[in-house]
Amino acid sequence: MSLLESGENYLEEILILTKRNGSVRSIDIANEMEYTKASVSRAMSNLKRDNYIIMEADGRILLTKEGLKKATAVYEKHCMLTRFINEVLGVDSEIAEKDACRIEHVISPETFAGIKKLVKEHESK
Repeated sequence: MSLLESGENYLEEILILTKRNGSVRSIDIANEMEYTKASVSRAMSNLKRDNYIIMEADGRILLTKEGLKKATAVYEKHCMLTRFINEVLGVDSEIAEKDACRIEHVISPETFAGIKKLVKEHESK
């Protein structure tokens, strides 16, 4: 199933918050992303329906195998694109971060592979 940009952003945020805090609840996502609790609740229902997350009885949100795979892929793109824009192109880190967040959802696998290669070459210099 194809996931919209907003769904990818939520999965990425769940991954980041889980790494940082050990667990994540809807309120953590709402606070971090500055979204309403209602918006987050709606998104979590969709992600649960599509089998990307599991919602525990105590409110904790866990990524399923598929959710973790998708979140990890989006996060890798985000980090690599941020580095490319900032380190290789020399763009301010704040701008690089924002641009990477938009590009990560639409970049082709071929272009991403090329950027990844350039970043690796750049770091070995």
